[in-house]
Amino acid sequence: MPLASKVSFHVRKKMFALFMAVMRPTEETSILDLGVTSDDRYQESNYFERFYPHKNRIVCAGTEDGSHLETDYPGVTFVPIKANHRLPFPNGQFDVVFSSAVIEHTGGKRGQQFFVEEILRVGKAFFVTTPNRWFPVEMHTGLPLLQYLPMPLYRSVLGRIGFPYWASEENLNLLDARSLSRLFPPSVSVKVATTRLLGIPSNLVAYGGDRCAE
Repeated sequence: MPLASKVSFHVRKKMFALFMAVMRPTEETSILDLGVTSDDRYQESNYFERFYPHKNRIVCAGTEDGSHLETDYPGVTFVPIKANHRLPFPNGQFDVVFSSAVIEHTGGKRGQQFFVEEILRVGKAFFVTTPNRWFPVEMHTGLPLLQYLPMPLYRSVLGRIGFPYWASEENLNLLDARSLSRLFPPSVSVKVATTRLLGIPSNLVAYGGDRCAE
C-alpha cells in the first residue's frame, strides 16, 4: 500500500497541474469539490484541498463525513449530500465543479448521466476525472487485465474470486474515453485528456465550460 499510495499521489499531482492549466482559476474562482472522502489515512485523499491555494473558495461535498476537512484546511466548507439526489445548490452557483475518481461509483450509465447533469446544473465549468478502464491494472482491485473482458463476464469473475462489492455495477462502473464523453449531452463541448503512468494512460479527465483554456 505505501508504494501504491506514492504512485497514486504522483498521478494526482499531475491531474491537479492539468486542472490549474486548463481552468486557470484565480483567487475569486468559486469551486465545488464533489465527492470528498472521510478517509484521511493516505496523502492522496482529498488532494484538491491539500494543493489548492485559495481554500476559502472551496465548498466540498460528499456522501461520507468530510467535516474534518474544515479543520484540516481552514477556509474550506463541507456540505453533506445524498447519493442519487439533486445537489443542495442553486443553478450555476460555482465557477468550476471539480470531481476526482467519483463518477465510476455513481451507478450504471443512468446514474452517471444524472451525476453529470447535476455537475452541469450547478457549475459553469467542470473537471471530472476517472481511472481509465484500459490501464493494465484495475485500480480498485489491483488485478491485472481482467477488466479487458466484456463487462458481464468481468463482473461474474470478480464475484467468484472474492470481490463481490466491486462486481456490482452500482459500486463500480469503469469508463473509457468514449463512454466518459458520451455521458455529456451533445450540446456540451467536452474535452477528454489523459494522465499517464509509465507512459500508459492511467486516468481520464473530462473538462469543459466557459473558463477552459484551448
